[in-house]
Amino acid sequence: MGERTRLIVLPGGRARRFRPALRRGRPLPALWLFSDPQRLPDPLAAAARLPRGAGVVARGAAPSVLRALASLARRRGLVLLVAGEGRAALALRAGLHLPERRGAAGLLPFLAARRAGAPFAALSLAAHGGARGAARARRLRPDLVFLSPLFPTASHPGALALGPLRWQAAARRAGAPAAALGGVAAARLRRVPGRAAGVAAIGGLATGPVAATPQCLR
Repeated sequence: MGERTRLIVLPGGRARRFRPALRRGRPLPALWLFSDPQRLPDPLAAAARLPRGAGVVARGAAPSVLRALASLARRRGLVLLVAGEGRAALALRAGLHLPERRGAAGLLPFLAARRAGAPFAALSLAAHGGARGAARARRLRPDLVFLSPLFPTASHPGALALGPLRWQAAARRAGAPAAALGGVAAARLRRVPGRAAGVAAIGGLATGPVAATPQCLR
């Protein structure tokens, strides 16, 4: 499959190769764990089980959890993205994830560090298949877009999933490599579109049951 592909294995032993996004000529993770302030407020146990080279997107995490995640990431060769907090990302020497439907504090200092060549300053965006997300991606030129929901997800019960065909079409318009988020689990891994630069999950990578309370941090 070539040196640029990465093999990921989900709980249950299902495996799949993806061609990850590149940042400054080096591959970003193809497997990402998302935290969530209600469903998975402390992702440390799940993050500790990730393979080297995987990534963590910390959403709504307490400062103490962020510091512990940053330490874990350094020890285990993980990539950490902090959601919506540019100054916290800079302080931890981590990347930044921008939710689609709420603002991000400290964005300008982070973007300045990114333009100056800070090696840790990876940038990702959340998008949901609409024109707004694609336009923002073209403007900010992120390294990766997390495009969701691919499948029905417990995070947003009843929400309309894109499905593989619509996800693939939206990924073509995304303006950056896209990873699949939303309902990704071992049983569905083979249905993830081939265009995906990787997959991301909450419950699919958690070490135990996660809360079912819906949470919108997209």
